[in-house]
Amino acid sequence: MVAYHAGMVRAFVAIELSEEVKEGLRDAQEHLEGCSARLKMVDPALAHITLKFLGEVESERIEQVEEALRGVRGASYTLTVGGVEGSNRRRPRVVWCTVSDGGETARLAGAVENALEPLGFEREKRRFTPHITLARVREFDPSLLEAIEDLAGAQPGSCKVRAVALKKSTLTRTGPIYETLMEVPLSEE
Repeated sequence: MVAYHAGMVRAFVAIELSEEVKEGLRDAQEHLEGCSARLKMVDPALAHITLKFLGEVESERIEQVEEALRGVRGASYTLTVGGVEGSNRRRPRVVWCTVSDGGETARLAGAVENALEPLGFEREKRRFTPHITLARVREFDPSLLEAIEDLAGAQPGSCKVRAVALKKSTLTRTGPIYETLMEVPLSEE
């Protein structure tokens, strides 16, 4: 059991990605860097799929969150990272990769929602769509649309999902620092 200091913990629940997938994300980002839009790339080493963003949580409540997450059940599965899309077809603010998994990640996100709702974490109102953020658009340029179109059929890789992780996020000037607080293994089937 981890002891927590008084204060707040910025936390989220996520799926970790394999090194193969992260390398594929780097390749996609290199292509995006060739356009004239000003982009803030997400460090592929930090790439993940967020199942639930918890926000600022009182450190004393983290153990309750951990206990609730231990009740999340599911079988391991394979996901494939697919093509690149923008948040908007005409003027995207975010660029991400799609995820193909037969609906397994959405089911897992639903199980996380069910586990955490009794603790007062409000259910997400929008439909869950798994994705991996590649970049945030700081300044749009039409060349970005062409770069996204070039990557529409890209497949950065596949990986086996074997666990759900509770992560702590510390924001710094140079970017976030993520720390895994605990993992819940999925059954091997």
